[in-house]
Amino acid sequence: MIEKIKGFIKKYYQEMIAYLIVGCLTTIVAWGAMYLASWLLFGNPLYPTQFENAVMSVVNWVAGVIFAYFTNRRFVFKSHEPMLKEIPKFVSSRISTFILDLVIRQLFGILGINTYVTTLVSAVLVFIGNYVFSKLLVFKKK
Repeated sequence: MIEKIKGFIKKYYQEMIAYLIVGCLTTIVAWGAMYLASWLLFGNPLYPTQFENAVMSVVNWVAGVIFAYFTNRRFVFKSHEPMLKEIPKFVSSRISTFILDLVIRQLFGILGINTYVTTLVSAVLVFIGNYVFSKLLVFKKK
C-alpha cells in the first residue's frame, strides 16, 4: 500500500512538491536578503516609504531570481537545455512578476497596509505566476 502511494505521488505530484519546496526555499532566501537590506539600509521600518519598498523589492527579486533559476532548473524541471537559451526567458518571466510585486507593494503602501501583510500577499501571487511562466515558457518539455 505504501509503495502504491509513493508511486502515485511520484508520478503525479513530484514536480509540484519539488516546486513548493524550492519555492519555499527561494522565498526564505529572497525575504532574508530583503529584510537584511531593510535592516542595514533603513533600520527595518514597519511602514516603509515608497522608495524603501522599491529598494526592498529589487533586493528581494535579485536574490530570488538567482537562487530560483538554478534550483528550479536542477530539482524541479530537471532541464538539460543550454543555460544561455533558458536564462533570458527565465529573467523575462521573473521581470513580469517583479512588476506585479512592485504594483502590490506600492498600492498596499498607499493603502497603509503594513509590510508583513504586503509581503505575504505579494509572495502568494508571485509564486503562482512564477510557476505558470516556468512551466509553460521557460522549462517546457519538447
